[in-house]
Amino acid sequence: MTPLPLRILYETDNFIVFVPKKPHIDRKDGGHIIVSPKQQVSNRTMLDWGRAQELMKLTMITGKVMENILPKCGIDLGRINYQENGNWNPALHHHLYGRARSAIKQPFGHSLHFPKPDTGFYDDNLPLSEEDCDLLSAEIDRLIKEGYPIAITR
Repeated sequence: MTPLPLRILYETDNFIVFVPKKPHIDRKDGGHIIVSPKQQVSNRTMLDWGRAQELMKLTMITGKVMENILPKCGIDLGRINYQENGNWNPALHHHLYGRARSAIKQPFGHSLHFPKPDTGFYDDNLPLSEEDCDLLSAEIDRLIKEGYPIAITR
């Protein structure tokens, strides 16, 4: 089962891009966004070529949007980690983890730490705010209308 969305940022016929209710990375530490197929598959090898390309385009657009918007929201973004984990949930979903230079819990320049959810490690993590989400959604729409990186049809 894919993590529950707090806020859907963008949606196509095949995928949703969303901010999870219980993020792995706190907003101050860089934020967390997920790209997930609507039709559950175990991993990327189960996608047809068109959906595989769409997944890549959506992760690229989402990463570019994080780079463009999160610094304007007071997050000193230094990098984005793109990860398809599937350790707790063996269904394809692609994580984009913002890495803030001033991060406390998940320090910049260090490997991310992902203990199991029942440890309490994530309990205090705050998701991206509604204002952040509004700006991120608008930027996704803008980039897609401009054809970045290559146009996606809904």
